[in-house]
Amino acid sequence: MLTACGGNTGRGDGVSGPSLSQWYHQYGEQGTEQAVRRYAGAYRKARVDVQWRPGNYDQQTAAALLTAAGPDVFEVNGPTLDQIRGGQVADLTALLEGVKDDFAPAALAPKTYDGRIWAVPQVIDTQLLYYRKSLLKDAGVEPPTTLDALVDAARALTDRNVKGLFLGNDGGAGVLGGTPLYAAGLSLVTEDGKPGFDDPAAARTLGKLHRLYADDSLLLGAPSDWSDPSALLQGLTAMQWSGLWALPQVRKELGDDFGVLPFPADGAAGRPAVPVGAYGSAVSARSGHREAAKEYVKWLWVERTDYQRDFALSYGFHIPARISLAKKAGRLRSGAAADAVRFATDHGYAQPLLWTPAGQTAYQDALSRIIRNGADPARELRPVVGKVSAELDRVRKKP
Repeated sequence: MLTACGGNTGRGDGVSGPSLSQWYHQYGEQGTEQAVRRYAGAYRKARVDVQWRPGNYDQQTAAALLTAAGPDVFEVNGPTLDQIRGGQVADLTALLEGVKDDFAPAALAPKTYDGRIWAVPQVIDTQLLYYRKSLLKDAGVEPPTTLDALVDAARALTDRNVKGLFLGNDGGAGVLGGTPLYAAGLSLVTEDGKPGFDDPAAARTLGKLHRLYADDSLLLGAPSDWSDPSALLQGLTAMQWSGLWALPQVRKELGDDFGVLPFPADGAAGRPAVPVGAYGSAVSARSGHREAAKEYVKWLWVERTDYQRDFALSYGFHIPARISLAKKAGRLRSGAAADAVRFATDHGYAQPLLWTPAGQTAYQDALSRIIRNGADPARELRPVVGKVSAELDRVRKKP
């Protein structure tokens, strides 16, 4: 009853205020769970109960937000447009007053709707093209800076023992997603809410991905998929698309014998592309202690820059969401890590908030047929444009 009233807990531990529940998805990095519990234990204005949630976290959270028994504060890869427009998450715009410009734009964009901020980015994760310097040098191949050069390099680096490129066991459709479109100077969704790939350049670019498959340059059926750098480390491939999280392991195993690149540009209007994702901290609109929950989020993810730096770099390997912290982080100031930060800053893009699961499924299925079956890209994309257009019309309607 004392807790419900928001008074002193009476426990003699110096904690006053309400009890808050905070959810995280289950990280794989050792020490992360202990760290977030330590952060919560240091907060004196509320007792924070951290819950580590294994299993399908997004599904668990979506269901819990529909009830009053859900978390007060929760980690989210969105929030989704339905959660925002359904009034399930609280407006956190005021928490970033005076520091908004210090958050990486690519991390903040998918958490912003109608000019309001609905989650505070915690860390940035990104994907990159890793390559073995020695293998490229032996083959007389330069690190590719265009998609055509990537296709040529993958072919030149392939022999009976090593494949030139690993984009995942499905040939790349699952992990690449919209990255090739952004490399062509296009997008998944335009700023005015239209399909961003209703353009002949999209078909030309995606068709080049089939050339990789047709040339037999792609590693398929690797023991581990793209998120694990084992294929590169074991010499099964000369180049591999993987995540920033793999960089410490790659550096430990290969020393200086590797480099990283963004996905290479394609066409006259093209630009390098780096997909960026950022988990964030959100507050449930159904929380019985909403203002206290907001105050805690501000304390942890805006004010406590020491905890933000620790969370990003002491357990796994992520880029802090704050530009100033990323610039000052010693582990990110040299070598491939510094390149990764620069690529994410200069070429990073985030999946648009308006990009729906139905649109993604239609696009990804078409991309798979293009890559593996050599299906005509223009013909495959026409119905996808129609599907995505209908989805955009649906989600843009005010509830």
